[in-house]
Amino acid sequence: MSKVQIPQNYKSLLNEKQTEHAISLVKDFFQMQLSTALNLTRVTAPLFVESGKGLNDDLNGVERAVKFPVKDMNDTQMEIVHSLAKWKRVKVTDLGLEPGFGIYTDMNAIRADEDLDNIHSLYVDQWDWCAAISEQDRTVMYLKEAVKKIYSCLKRTEFYIYDRYENIKPVLPEEIKFIYADDLCKKYPDLSPKERENKVCQEYGAVFLIGIGGKLPDGSIHDGRAPDYDDWITETGDGHRGLNGDLLVWNPVLQQSYELSSMGIRVSPESLKAQLEERGCPERSKFEFHKKLLEGKLSFTMGGGIGQSRLCMFFLRKAHIGEIQVSMWPESMRKECAAAGINLL
Repeated sequence: MSKVQIPQNYKSLLNEKQTEHAISLVKDFFQMQLSTALNLTRVTAPLFVESGKGLNDDLNGVERAVKFPVKDMNDTQMEIVHSLAKWKRVKVTDLGLEPGFGIYTDMNAIRADEDLDNIHSLYVDQWDWCAAISEQDRTVMYLKEAVKKIYSCLKRTEFYIYDRYENIKPVLPEEIKFIYADDLCKKYPDLSPKERENKVCQEYGAVFLIGIGGKLPDGSIHDGRAPDYDDWITETGDGHRGLNGDLLVWNPVLQQSYELSSMGIRVSPESLKAQLEERGCPERSKFEFHKKLLEGKLSFTMGGGIGQSRLCMFFLRKAHIGEIQVSMWPESMRKECAAAGINLL
């Protein structure tokens, strides 16, 4: 059964040729804004890493990585990255970057276990970024300042597109609202996490939801987050926990909350150990990456990912991510989209 959502009376504001051109405009403009705002240098990145090193992103811990043996390396198993969450930290350390400076790259991945719908694809493309910080900068205030800089980049990109396509009206509010996931849980205890996100995004237009992955007052978690990159357990000093979060906006086409970025201050040796224990996987400390981190051999960092196709889909007011990127979709979904005038590339 297709999970596609068809907006009522949907009609793309750009034809296919205009869309392809606009995608290039969005990507080129935004990445320049991002690199300037956060002092990021562009680097190249791997499509795959060696299995068993603990370097791949485990997402929620249940998604299967796409794997293959390498003939010229005695059939050593490689796996397509889910993201570069941990690889980036190693790269920043190897480059010896000073606090306040970092890297960004194009991250391309295949997520075979993804549930396919309007905003989820087998193919993932995002800007992965990571910056060195000092130990003293591991605070929620430092995180918020970085979020504000990224949000300013989003605002400038929205105007840049409006200036070229006047039928794509700006919708982002002047400022982004900061909310803790545990406060949202207390406010809407009877709603699901997605329903809570819809509530606050519809009210504020743009929200950064802090504390993704840690336990909420009712014992649940707002959303899954691996225990070995984002710090979601450290106390913030204001009665909350978590130095990470999701950047969400209200999508006017789909009429729902819409995640553009996941980011956070990365784990310290202490918080890594605590999070591995809380998730019941202390054995991961034996992996090469985790050993280095626990021994204090990796830089303190902050980083995240910003969806490229997601960003273009939002700014160009598209109803389906397949209007932005080429991927594979169930035949039933293709038929539904074609009948509704949604052109999947």
